[in-house]
Amino acid sequence: MYILNTRDFFNFKVDKKTLTNDFLKDRGFSQRFIRRAVRERLIYLNGKNLQKNKKLNINDILSVKILDEEPNALVEHMDLDIIYEDDDLLVVNKPPYMVTHTAKDDVDGTLLNYVLGHFEDISLKRKARFANRLDRDTSGIVIVAKNSHAHANISKQYEDDVIKKYLAIVHGYLDEDEGVIEKPIAKSLDGIRREVNFVNGQYSKTSYKVISRWGGFTLLDVRLFTGRTHQIRVHLKSIGHPIVGDELYGGKSNLIDRQALHCYMMKIKKIRTNEELELYAKKPLDFLFYKGAFLD
Repeated sequence: MYILNTRDFFNFKVDKKTLTNDFLKDRGFSQRFIRRAVRERLIYLNGKNLQKNKKLNINDILSVKILDEEPNALVEHMDLDIIYEDDDLLVVNKPPYMVTHTAKDDVDGTLLNYVLGHFEDISLKRKARFANRLDRDTSGIVIVAKNSHAHANISKQYEDDVIKKYLAIVHGYLDEDEGVIEKPIAKSLDGIRREVNFVNGQYSKTSYKVISRWGGFTLLDVRLFTGRTHQIRVHLKSIGHPIVGDELYGGKSNLIDRQALHCYMMKIKKIRTNEELELYAKKPLDFLFYKGAFLD
């Protein structure tokens, strides 16, 4: 067998007679990437470099090299709460009060900086590519792709069938034990907030189930079907139950210093095997103000 280092190569066993380019296209590689891979001699057949679109035979091993890259932000180090890691993906439980990605006013202290620090710790020379982002004050699961093909794959999964669930503590008692909110969302005039807008908004869908009611609050299990900015926060406010501590959509709270929203579960597929992967992030300690927040 001609299996090359799986950290630096994608290895595929050919299951039918076909051409190199068609085989790679069927496995999700873009035509642009394939042209570049041929040009830069990144494709190997049975361990030998391949420079043209060649016929493949059953049981051949086709390998694609993953190039080293320069980091795409300042490298910083901290201990990350790593939920899962393989050659293609890093999944972390982002703490609250941390920005996911660098921006004009956030060049350091972001999750991106610390992910690059982790890459340095494991001697991985790659950019960090986020498959999803969470608001600064939302905690929970963030998925990072370690190479461009993994990023394209997981982004396509997000368009189709990724299951994303959150815990949210909201003001008041919801009358129904479960429900679906389908209301279009658009950017408001201030350019920061979002709002339900039936004229200019984009289709948005959120479902919820009540876990428990206690002390004037309700703990919800929320599922996102679309991924609009602030979607859960806007949708819950629109039904009269804003998230506790959400300054933008409900007001400050003396019980928690941020919105009580945590991405606790995602279901995705592994990049190379298509195997289902169910990911869970432990519940944040600042949810303890709610008596029932840690009931399973």
